[in-house]
Amino acid sequence: MIVCQFISRGITNSHLYAHLKRLPACQTMTRPSSDLAAFRKIFSKAQSIAVITGAGVSAESGVPTFRGAGGYWRKWEAQSLASPETFSRNPSRVWEFYHYRREVMLTKDPNPAHLAIAECEERLSKQGRTVTVITQNVDRLHRRAGSKNILEIHGNLFRTRCMSCGHEADNYKSPICTALEGKGAPDPKIDDANIPVQNLPRCEQKGCNGLLRPAVVWFGEALDSDILTRAEQVLDSCDLCLVVGTSSVVYPAAMFAPHVAARKVPVAEFNMENTPATERFKFHFHGPCGSTLPPALARHETETEED
Repeated sequence: MIVCQFISRGITNSHLYAHLKRLPACQTMTRPSSDLAAFRKIFSKAQSIAVITGAGVSAESGVPTFRGAGGYWRKWEAQSLASPETFSRNPSRVWEFYHYRREVMLTKDPNPAHLAIAECEERLSKQGRTVTVITQNVDRLHRRAGSKNILEIHGNLFRTRCMSCGHEADNYKSPICTALEGKGAPDPKIDDANIPVQNLPRCEQKGCNGLLRPAVVWFGEALDSDILTRAEQVLDSCDLCLVVGTSSVVYPAAMFAPHVAARKVPVAEFNMENTPATERFKFHFHGPCGSTLPPALARHETETEED
């Protein structure tokens, strides 16, 4: 499956359309349905549901996406800061950027879309049915909403990795270190703090004290093969797939749902706009995910209150 063929971030539009055209035909290429009742009928029978989420679902919580227009922090293109090369050259600037993002995330709450997915997962688990979230987001809002069955393919902001010993650990400190307190404001008129590297976040493992970095997947880095393998297993076995708030233009996630559709499995897209893959899906529900998703995942009439 194509999941394991694309293992680095940042591969976008340039080849997406060509790959979509080469996918096996899964159905007549007709306009996707917006018939909620028809979706709900399929949903009521699904035993294994894959939910692929992207930046759009978190944007409704007020989380900056740093994509497209406005994707800058100070005068720097945000994506240029998310690279091992930039961290090697200027770890202080990169940590300011990620400290700002961490602090922003701590002020945001899960929205109705996050909560609907979490409630659905818990409810269906009691019926012997599974819901697995495969997310491109690094904000952990799904976990805060109550979801437990999650694959974070790009890592998360509240986890660090030591550059020396490789130790990874969750880290919710605010600020993450004393030197970063009050730093990271995005105003382009603010100069870099130029924090000495020895004062940046350091490993607390005994005898280490190595420089920490955010445990997120940067552009040019390989995705975690174990997580990709687990995602592939979920996508190969699901009997319903939801695509929520993702533009479907970044590999490998851009290919997840189209390959599910190629197996003739129903795919429902929930988004504010059409994407390059929309016409391959059975359903498309236009609008804010926080409005369209809760009624789609609510308790079905065939479910009993005891379930």
